[in-house]
Amino acid sequence: MSAVNTPWSLRARLLVVSVAVLLGFVVLTGAALDRAFRDSADAAQGERLEALLYLLMGSMELDAEGRIRLPAPLPEPRLATPGSGLYAQIRRADGGDRWVSDSTLGHELPFGADLAPGMRRSAVAVGDGVSYRTQAQGVRWAIGDMPVALTLEIAAPLASTGAEVGAYRRSLWSALALMAALLLVALVAVQRWGLRPLRTLARRLAAMEAGEEVELSGPQPRELAPLVSSLDRLLRHERALLERHRAALADLAHSLKTPLAVLRGAPADAGLPEQVREQTRRMDEIVQYQLQRAVTAGASLHAPPIALAPVVDRMFASMTKVHADRRLALGHDIAPGLSARIDEGDAMELLGNLIDNACKWAAGRVEVHAWRGDGGLYLVVEDDGPGIAEPARLRLRGERGDERVAGHGIGLAVVHDIALAYRGELRIERAKAGGARMVVWLGQ
Repeated sequence: MSAVNTPWSLRARLLVVSVAVLLGFVVLTGAALDRAFRDSADAAQGERLEALLYLLMGSMELDAEGRIRLPAPLPEPRLATPGSGLYAQIRRADGGDRWVSDSTLGHELPFGADLAPGMRRSAVAVGDGVSYRTQAQGVRWAIGDMPVALTLEIAAPLASTGAEVGAYRRSLWSALALMAALLLVALVAVQRWGLRPLRTLARRLAAMEAGEEVELSGPQPRELAPLVSSLDRLLRHERALLERHRAALADLAHSLKTPLAVLRGAPADAGLPEQVREQTRRMDEIVQYQLQRAVTAGASLHAPPIALAPVVDRMFASMTKVHADRRLALGHDIAPGLSARIDEGDAMELLGNLIDNACKWAAGRVEVHAWRGDGGLYLVVEDDGPGIAEPARLRLRGERGDERVAGHGIGLAVVHDIALAYRGELRIERAKAGGARMVVWLGQ
């Protein structure tokens, strides 16, 4: 058997989509800000290195022998500190003297090739397993009448891999996570507020099912107003159609009742064949049955819950008078708080027919039981009479509404149809005492 796919609720769908959009927005925003900061840090580092390169160039001198000299202390103290993170070198293009800052001690730096005078180079290279940004400048330095080509180069670990960027990333993603959490809370609150009209509509529908309200009309959001209006029109049409059907059925039954009564009252010497009299009697039973069906309200959204114990007590009071000569013991074990959502007239008709049939056949006792089970309401009437020769189980779905059990008149057929109107069933079983046990289950 294939599993039934339960559709997601509107709230779950909106929440999933909102979370997905929010996470996508946060991740993309974080990535964009991180990339922008790294690019900005790299650009700023390049500008700082270029400024340091010019500072180094302005402090450099060549002596008479063409050796490179820089003042002490150096214009940038970090160049004199080993492993400071700022490194520089100046070299002659002809392979002569070369100056290297003390900070390069113990480091293998990715300095590039010599540059022709006037050439500049900015690059990212790897040395000692670390990415470095390098700035280089080729210059022509005059010593008397003999110009010398020099290449000045300065290097520093790439800014986008430094501790400053790491701290920024931690701060950025912490702030974005907090912002995402706050936005998620706001989205849930907005979603709850936006779906409030639907929850209100669901509560009003439940109130209609409980019989506490008749219509849904009232102030509604623009999007729900057409739906509520259509539901109200549908409910009014359903009630009007039900009333017309009941009235038409009652009118038809009453129209047939009078001529049938005339035929039944005809004297035996009127010349009517016995077959006509039998069919007339049968037609009269059908009319009586249809009259009782005409007053059956059936399951309705507007039926308020009614207590069952008082209805049974009234039935017992009536049956005690009707069957006064038999002195029957009538009893029930229905809890005082047990109620059913059923039209009171239907409840009286259903219990009245069952209890009346039980009283007719009982030897001395009739019992009524009621409880909730299987998602509905059970009503059971038992007697201690002879029972039914062949117990039958009547199921409502797929059976005719006029099915009868021999010896029980039209009463059980009416009970059968009432149970059908409430999405239930009627079963006829044998009681423990040997009599009949009528079991009615009503969908509630």
